[in-house]
Amino acid sequence: MHLYERPIRFEDVDAARIVFFARFFNYGHEAMESLFDELEGGYVHLTMERHIGMPAVHVKADFKAPLRYGDVARIEVTLPHIGTKSCTYRYSIFRKGDGVHAATVEHTCAVSDLQAMKAIVIPDDVRVVLERHKV
Repeated sequence: MHLYERPIRFEDVDAARIVFFARFFNYGHEAMESLFDELEGGYVHLTMERHIGMPAVHVKADFKAPLRYGDVARIEVTLPHIGTKSCTYRYSIFRKGDGVHAATVEHTCAVSDLQAMKAIVIPDDVRVVLERHKV
């Protein structure tokens, strides 16, 4: 499991004063990017220099409890599936202050050559990172 935390900012909330649902997808992506910090140059180098990206092909979410401005989101990242050219990230999102489960997001990606825009076999170093978090 990979752990990522981030504060809920004013810009994240809607008129109901809770996190706007689409922001949960952003939180997951932030957590996914941080998963690759152990690679040289991190996710930025992976995408911008090596031209390897992970476009979403399927996303689903279950919302359990609200997050509000001032809360801290604790995001646990696991991978329930790692294939040859794709993987699925599971983001279990909790309110850090009281441990309440706020949401679960599952995000399936096609590992891709960003110049050719076609799926590729997961590179060995990327697979090593992913496998560390497989459940």
